[in-house]
Amino acid sequence: MKPLIIFILIITTMNAIELKKWNKEINKLSDKERHVIVNKGTEAPYVGKYTDEKSQGIYTCKLCDAPLYNSSDKFDSHCGWPSFDDEIEGAVKRVLDADGRRMEIVCANCGAHLGHVFEGEGFTQKNIRHCVNSISLNLTKKPDIKDNNLSYAYFAGGCFWG
Repeated sequence: MKPLIIFILIITTMNAIELKKWNKEINKLSDKERHVIVNKGTEAPYVGKYTDEKSQGIYTCKLCDAPLYNSSDKFDSHCGWPSFDDEIEGAVKRVLDADGRRMEIVCANCGAHLGHVFEGEGFTQKNIRHCVNSISLNLTKKPDIKDNNLSYAYFAGGCFWG
């Protein structure tokens, strides 16, 4: 039992050291954001800003703005949190959760808690689900691109007899 407690303390301390250099940004977080991002909490399901978001763009870390996920990798898993089946290469780090069973995901740049990753559920071809707290993310939307191949029609109403 003692080695397990030491292991958990080491993991928790390592993450705290990584976050220490982000104190200025941490102080700008709301209490709810701090609870999830720093204290490894979980926001309630189905209430997050990005759970049902369909916009195109890049999801970034709320704490350090590092790019984490492309919107093209987001899918609807009906789990109550945004789900992605891939991350931007090198952007997300996996750490064994304090419970010793789940795999936590953190921002590789600053160590902010994002959520958990699950494998083998069969939701997508990649067979992986990053279950991410909306409160840990920002979305930089891509501007709408007009398709020049489209034709436009104009309709009018009224009497045109003259």
